[in-house]
Amino acid sequence: MGDTTLESPVAAVFGRATVTRKRVEDDLGLRTVGDLLWHLPRRYLETQGDTELGALTEGQDLMVVAKVLATDVRSHRARPRLAFRTTVRLATAGGGPTLEATFFAKNGPHAESLAADMPPGSRGVFTGRTKQFRSQWQLSSPHKVMFEGSPAQVDPAVAETLRGLLPVYRVSGKIDSFTILTAVRTALDMVGEIPDPLDRADRERFDVLDLTTAFQWVHAPADWAQLTRAQQRFRFSEALITQLVLARRRAAVRRLGARARTGGGGLLEAFDARLPFTLTAGQREVGADVEADLARDHPMNRLLQGEVGSGKTLVALRAMLRVVDSGGQAALLAPTEVLAQQHHRSITAMLGDLASGGMLGGHPDGTAVELLTGSMTKGQRREPLLRIASGEAGLVIGTHALLEDHVSFADLGLVVVDEQHRFGVEQRAALTDKAGTPPHVLVMTATPIPRTVAMTVFGDLETSVLAELPAGRAPIQTNVVPLADQPRWLDRAWERVREEVGKGHQAYVVCPRITAGEQEEGESDPSQAADDADWFDEPVDEAPKRTLAAVEEVAPLLAEGPLAGLRVATLHGRMPPEEKDRTMRAFAAGEIDVLVSTTVIEVGVDVANATTMVLLDADRFGVSQLHQLRGRVGRGGLPGLCLLVSYAEAQTPARERLAAVAATSDGFELSRVDLAQRREGDVLGRSQSGFRSGLQSLRVLRDEKTIVAAREAAVAMLDEDPDLTTRPALAAGVAELEASTASEFMDRS
Repeated sequence: MGDTTLESPVAAVFGRATVTRKRVEDDLGLRTVGDLLWHLPRRYLETQGDTELGALTEGQDLMVVAKVLATDVRSHRARPRLAFRTTVRLATAGGGPTLEATFFAKNGPHAESLAADMPPGSRGVFTGRTKQFRSQWQLSSPHKVMFEGSPAQVDPAVAETLRGLLPVYRVSGKIDSFTILTAVRTALDMVGEIPDPLDRADRERFDVLDLTTAFQWVHAPADWAQLTRAQQRFRFSEALITQLVLARRRAAVRRLGARARTGGGGLLEAFDARLPFTLTAGQREVGADVEADLARDHPMNRLLQGEVGSGKTLVALRAMLRVVDSGGQAALLAPTEVLAQQHHRSITAMLGDLASGGMLGGHPDGTAVELLTGSMTKGQRREPLLRIASGEAGLVIGTHALLEDHVSFADLGLVVVDEQHRFGVEQRAALTDKAGTPPHVLVMTATPIPRTVAMTVFGDLETSVLAELPAGRAPIQTNVVPLADQPRWLDRAWERVREEVGKGHQAYVVCPRITAGEQEEGESDPSQAADDADWFDEPVDEAPKRTLAAVEEVAPLLAEGPLAGLRVATLHGRMPPEEKDRTMRAFAAGEIDVLVSTTVIEVGVDVANATTMVLLDADRFGVSQLHQLRGRVGRGGLPGLCLLVSYAEAQTPARERLAAVAATSDGFELSRVDLAQRREGDVLGRSQSGFRSGLQSLRVLRDEKTIVAAREAAVAMLDEDPDLTTRPALAAGVAELEASTASEFMDRS
């Protein structure tokens, strides 16, 4: 046993129990003793009192401490012979539902023995999957361990093991939590002292437990105080190693260097001179930060967070012009063609003759502005591609088309990513890789999604915030229209639309679908906002039993019904680009009263006269999308109104999301709501869905202080010893993470 290490195969723990071992390996992916010990409990049960149950749902894997109310032994005819079963009725705390658990026996004496083990009044831990039969909740395929009763009925060693807090593990298939519990405690005895990547001095310095004690206390805590100390050790260790990797990556990028972009031309000065308004204090402050970043010889990696309409694009444009003044090129990557076209139109309009560099009548300090989108034909792309490759085009605006292999730049100095959560890590990396030296990177978002917030907290991005709105922006009133409770409120919503149009204003109606069975490209899966069953007891949001609102169905119904007589048009991503552009121009010109659209208008659409938005099936959109969408109204100094229409029931996660959006217009606050519901996603890797967090123990919101402390510790350690030569075990942990697939993308995030 003394030869067992964390690298030993898990078979060392299970011995001859080959079936159990194979299930642990195949179902849970635990192949070494270390894997087993790192399979940390997901929650804990108090064994001193019965478990208090809330509402139950079919199919829950349940583990409860309960008292036996009654025991019943019966035989029944089961081919080809007589079968026996022992059924117990269980009571939990707080007057919750009673449970029935049936244990099948091989013969009558065995059934009677089972009943004797569970007499009325005895207590134990019971596991199984919930199901309902004739209005009675049952535990199917139950397991039990009794720890209260007469000495003849309870194993003293088992009773001692179950004192204090009982860990509940993530299980799968036919493996139950007791099997994992027994295996883990056997492994702890076999391994003995566990190598610790933190030496004694570091543990004292950071006030954390040694690793051996932390494993013992997390798997067998006597009380909550021991558990808290153990969890703190694991969280700090994970944060520290992560921070060390991030810090080393940042240092490596700095060593690669970037070309300082300090200006020197007259383009930015000429642009500033013709601005018809004064920059806000926030825009000036953030602009100075960006300017300082661009002047350094290592890449900028900055997140620009600003409320919808706060002027992020202007800050980004001024940064792009500074890079062009420095002899380089700047690319703006937009997630949709509508947004790319909008950016191209607005930037060209703001620049005026400064956007006609090299052309007859162009400004002597001007540059060329090119648009590149996926719908452009090969012939339409030829000239822009040549001007981009030659460097004649200083400003390049495009969609995913910019990422294609045949797109090359003469000197790409700055990449601006708009609404960065719409792009994967690899997509952003594909554009930055087109530069000879690492380009400066500025990412913009109105509401950081969970992964962005996580990366921000972890210190991978410098953060700038535009908190104030420019003059002319009006507040937006947001209300939930709960059709499950108040079905008649929908009629009032359409009346409000008519009232606003009657005042000479315009409105959006947003649907989650194009047609009844067609989802808008890039639209988020509504289940993304739901909970991960591994971490929560709540079920994932169920698909609606009714058909979701679709543009092609809603528009004619409105035009013939509550909005009859108004000019109603449609817009969605499957329309030809020319038709989309024509529709948006008509709406901007006031030729359309109500635009029924998908989320294609989520970002970049700027129609000052639009004051009202009705979001149908609003619960099917994420928090970030809702915040972005409502930002399309109230842009012309007129008060905005956003109505979130939903059939979701009260007190469900979906309604809670809508209530949160209605309660605040603070983008960072909403990002925390989003993060709390969706989790971090794979913070260090490719996944951005929020499910299956790549973090084992850390949670970004809960552990912000720990993460910040670990970042400070990591910086101090690397200042003392850049290669961690005096801490070989810690260096090994850092190297393992650096070598992992996830870490390949950390410096590109």
